Amino acid sequence: MAENNGLKLFGFELRRVKEKEETKLKSIVPKVDDDGAGYVTAAGSHYGQYLNMDGDDSKDNTQLVMKYRGVSMHPEVDMAIEDIVNEAITGSEMESSVDLVLDKIDNLSDSIKKQMREEFENVVSMLNFNELGHDIFRRWYVDGRIYFHLVVNESNLKAGIQEVRNIDAAKIRKVKQVKKKKDPKTGATIVTNTEEFFIYQEKAKSGNVYSHGSGVKISPDAMCYVTSGLLNEDKKKIISHLHKALKPINQLRMMEDSLVIYRLARAPERRIFYIDVGNLPRGKAEQYMKDIMARYRNKLVYDAKTGEIKDDRKHMSMLEDFWLPRREGGRGTEITNLAGGENLGQIEDINYFQRKLFGSLNVPVSRMNEEQVSNILGRATEINRDELKFQKFIDRLRKRFSKIFLEILKKNCILKGIITEEDWESWKNDIVVNYVRDNYFAELKNGEILRERVQTLETMQNANLVGTYFSKEWVMRNVLKLDDEDIQTMQKQISGEGGEPEEQEESKEEEVLQDIVVENEVDEESKILENKVKEKELQVLENVAQALVTS
Repeated sequence: MAENNGLKLFGFELRRVKEKEETKLKSIVPKVDDDGAGYVTAAGSHYGQYLNMDGDDSKDNTQLVMKYRGVSMHPEVDMAIEDIVNEAITGSEMESSVDLVLDKIDNLSDSIKKQMREEFENVVSMLNFNELGHDIFRRWYVDGRIYFHLVVNESNLKAGIQEVRNIDAAKIRKVKQVKKKKDPKTGATIVTNTEEFFIYQEKAKSGNVYSHGSGVKISPDAMCYVTSGLLNEDKKKIISHLHKALKPINQLRMMEDSLVIYRLARAPERRIFYIDVGNLPRGKAEQYMKDIMARYRNKLVYDAKTGEIKDDRKHMSMLEDFWLPRREGGRGTEITNLAGGENLGQIEDINYFQRKLFGSLNVPVSRMNEEQVSNILGRATEINRDELKFQKFIDRLRKRFSKIFLEILKKNCILKGIITEEDWESWKNDIVVNYVRDNYFAELKNGEILRERVQTLETMQNANLVGTYFSKEWVMRNVLKLDDEDIQTMQKQISGEGGEPEEQEESKEEEVLQDIVVENEVDEESKILENKVKEKELQVLENVAQALVTS
């Protein structure tokens, strides 16, 4: 457990050999990371009290998270998020959604690989990812950040992480305490050291002072913190992938509300009653108008809750008819129709803002349009570039999300003594988390690419270009796009199946020729035998004739 200004950090701390040399490097600004941590400095002499250098951003972060969650409940946004999450996290009851790939690490023994794979399965089990993977990924995507508290047995750290608990992103914040001093030579303020920790508050506090009494300081080693990797304009706040959709969704909501109001107010057809009141005084004319209105107005009212029709004259609505008095000398009592709103079926503006919203969510518009999706399925030629862009976006999300597994795996392996932190730093770029893929559009596209390559190869073979102007190896590398490993594998498999196709055809021809030669030899031998038999028969007949003559 590390101490900080007399206060112990909650959680465990991994022991490090020495401070890295870069911490001793002089600079006037702290190191910039993409974790969105707020920088604080000591505020007075009180222990555990720090002044926020970035202003009041703790409350802003909480408000941002709550705003993202509110936006995610909108039907169009929810549909897009579900589409993204379903593409990123797939799996079934029979197999896990993720697995660990260590094939790129050469200097790693098989025993350590086995232990790391077992610990990775343990991490997946502690997260309950096979069951809650969809919810965890959605929470991370919507909030733009996710926090996990790694629970250990402090009396037995070598037992590793015992439990992983999720923390609400609106209640915790990563903070970096900056220590500065003036350079005596230049007079500039130099950042000497930066210490990281987390502050957990049950309720969001306003103000720019963090106090140890209002929150709990947690050691960074006891936390797993992964962000979206997106920062705002001033590079100080973490934002979600939904941030750029805030404006389009508000515009779409206002347009939809205005459309509903317009249709309610203008859609029905109404009438205008011009009532002839003659020379009646104003008071009597008004009373006469009310009597006429009560006599001829619609008396039946439909109750939407019960489905009943009631006779209720008390209720007035904005959709009722107009009653206007007309003095003597006019055209008398008259009833005219007031046409309802026109062009109510034109919603091009709504469609425009919907497309704008879908574009901000990085989801192909074709997936949002049910008619286009139904036409695309089963037709690979209809797959456009948007699907490829969407798949690349999913791959980027998966790579960023993989830090959750890798961060917990790293700390668990270090605690159990399987590897050291130096080993992990040297291997981290070669450790890969593989996700189960279930993208029908990607499969169709791969099939289309393979079909185009095969057609190109057939065209070259029909023109007798292979073997004349292009070698087989060149065709395999540049037309079929096979690498060295694939070429060697194909050659081994072909040889194991009986050689190359041309060699097989040549061998078949040789077998046929050999059969013909054998048949010819057999025919010649049979002819020789027949001749010998005929000669024997003639000789026997001659001997019989001579015996008859002598007798």
